[in-house]
Amino acid sequence: MATVVKFDELAGNPERAWKFEGADMGSTVSGFISHHQPGEGPQLHRHPYEETFVCLEGQATFEADGEETVVGPGHIVVVPPGAAHKFTNTGDGRLRQVSIHPNERVQQEDLGEPT
Repeated sequence: MATVVKFDELAGNPERAWKFEGADMGSTVSGFISHHQPGEGPQLHRHPYEETFVCLEGQATFEADGEETVVGPGHIVVVPPGAAHKFTNTGDGRLRQVSIHPNERVQQEDLGEPT
């Protein structure tokens, strides 16, 4: 039988993002389902593995190791392992995206203040 969970049953802040910990669901991947307001985003951080973002709606400015890239719906961003990165919703509406962590638990080292 498949494991099924609703977004609102996940940990996290329902105003910004839900956190999916794969180990809790029998999965080897984890991630976030984000829905940030304009100007919001996580603090600068890094992971020991790559992080893959799938932008579904809105606009985000990503910073990875000091380089900025603006993306919108239909873009996929792959941040390499160990790269210091963050994103900010730089659009007019909500940013909706999924970030994929190829690990059964999110491993994150925070490096700055959240936006």
